[in-house]
Amino acid sequence: MTRIGIYGSLGRMGQAIVAAMPALNATHAGGVDAGEDPAPLAGRSDVLVDFSAPAALAAHLAAAREAGTPIVIGTTGLSRDHHALVDQAAADIAVLQTGNTSLGVALLSALVRDAARRLGPDWDIEIAEMHHRDKVDAPSGTALMLGHAAAEGRGLELADCSVEGRAGLVGSRARGTIGFASLRGGSVVGDHLVVLAGDGERIELAHRAEDRAIFARGAVRAALWLAGQPAGRYAMDEVLGL
Repeated sequence: MTRIGIYGSLGRMGQAIVAAMPALNATHAGGVDAGEDPAPLAGRSDVLVDFSAPAALAAHLAAAREAGTPIVIGTTGLSRDHHALVDQAAADIAVLQTGNTSLGVALLSALVRDAARRLGPDWDIEIAEMHHRDKVDAPSGTALMLGHAAAEGRGLELADCSVEGRAGLVGSRARGTIGFASLRGGSVVGDHLVVLAGDGERIELAHRAEDRAIFARGAVRAALWLAGQPAGRYAMDEVLGL
């Protein structure tokens, strides 16, 4: 069986991934958490999964590159510098970085990309997300992933067309922009809604997570798929063959 090592093994996602492994023909190679050396785990794993914290990503990528071990990165709240590190690591090992490991969200992302491409800039795109009260980053990694998909469908970079946190007299909506709204409260696992609004009609594409186990199963599926890939940077839609 494929041996999967987990960075951030004591967190909610780390524990859920361990629980999901037996049913998917994978075995737990061990875990590393804050303050521990990531190198030994990388050396004894067939593939790594990282659900730790952005501050730990550089060390985890370095350990994975040194050992030549593929790595799935599900940690959110990454900066441009973090993404640059992922790009550098992908020159030597297989790296799958995603804001959401749900297979349903992977399909949603593909649908959003295709819809944005086919409908064009005359249709306004808004992305709304809601998560539990303890989530620390906004917009969510999933919302940003959906935003990137929409921008890609239009041949744009999200950084050039995104609008976040509208408040006050902001004026009319600029054509071709992609808006974000974030809600926080209760114990919501994760709701995402992409609205494509045209003149006189509206399309809504949504995903609602009811159990964190979906992310764990998706992470294991991604790890099993990534273990057989050559060096490069990958995304969840490729796990589904999209």
